[in-house]
Amino acid sequence: MKELGFGIIGCGMIAEVHAKAISGLQGCRLAACYDPVEERAKTFAASHGCNGYGSLEAFLSDENLDIVTIATPSGLHLDGALAAIGAGKHVIVEKPLEITTRRCDMIIDAAEKQGVLLAGVFHSRYFEVPQLIKRTIESGRFGTISMADAQVKWYRSQQYYDSGAWRGTWKLDGGGALMNQSIHAIDLLQWFMGPVTEINGRVATLAHQRIEVEDTAVATLRFANGALGVIEGTTSAYPGFLKRIEICGSEGTVLMEEESLKVWEFEHPMPEDDEIRAKHLGAQSGDGGAGDPSSVGYLGHKMEFASFVDAVRTSRTPDIDGHEARKAVEIIEAIYTSARQDGATVTLPLEKE
Repeated sequence: MKELGFGIIGCGMIAEVHAKAISGLQGCRLAACYDPVEERAKTFAASHGCNGYGSLEAFLSDENLDIVTIATPSGLHLDGALAAIGAGKHVIVEKPLEITTRRCDMIIDAAEKQGVLLAGVFHSRYFEVPQLIKRTIESGRFGTISMADAQVKWYRSQQYYDSGAWRGTWKLDGGGALMNQSIHAIDLLQWFMGPVTEINGRVATLAHQRIEVEDTAVATLRFANGALGVIEGTTSAYPGFLKRIEICGSEGTVLMEEESLKVWEFEHPMPEDDEIRAKHLGAQSGDGGAGDPSSVGYLGHKMEFASFVDAVRTSRTPDIDGHEARKAVEIIEAIYTSARQDGATVTLPLEKE
């Protein structure tokens, strides 16, 4: 089995998560990294035992590269992804795939034309509890699902936003509490429930200064299956709380908090329910970065990267390909569009530009 070499574009905080995830993959190694600040690339390379480049061209010419992960600020994902795709590399892009659906489509189209595999990072899907909820919804056990909600009440200090000139900007962050922090929960919500058809949104900047984007947002949703829902996202809820997703149906309700369960109740009990509660109800889980972005673990990335490696080796479509990764961006884009129109109803899918 040929060893697959990974490369990372961007050597900031999330690149450390990517490197840890790659280090645990069988038959793979981190071969190279690139950052436009060459000193940063060299420091990162020395720490992780790979080649470090301050030139993107030289990085992409590294003969050991098979897969490139994009770990730059969100609004720069397009540039790095297109360069890697153009060099014939398979690509994994950190969330969001890009900051608008138009830019997402440019990446997707390029990968399809080049014949390389593309994935967006939505690693929350790989944990056991989300997988369990997905299977249970598909089984019909909830009966008629009436409501589905996502809450991301996190905290980011003013220092967090001040620590990088790109943070809190439309051009490079692409949005605030929704696009940067809440997007994993939004992806899970639409993965569980299926397509959203209507959105009404409100956003505000209430607790932070010197940022262009929202630190507080609320949206109401109508899903194609008829259910209604709510998304709440903020970076102004001290000290930061675990993300929560609640699915309510005529025959059952489940409340997930991070990667554990708070509620697992169904009208018609099944033998496995007691085991599920014993294993997952109130189980300890990380904070997911609720109060500290540096506390994000790497296990989810490792699971998704491992699945992507399998897709490369077997020539199958990745679980979370570009089209899948685009869905959460479209929902967030629709919320922003609604908010700019004083909460007007926006219908999905959005028209492609």
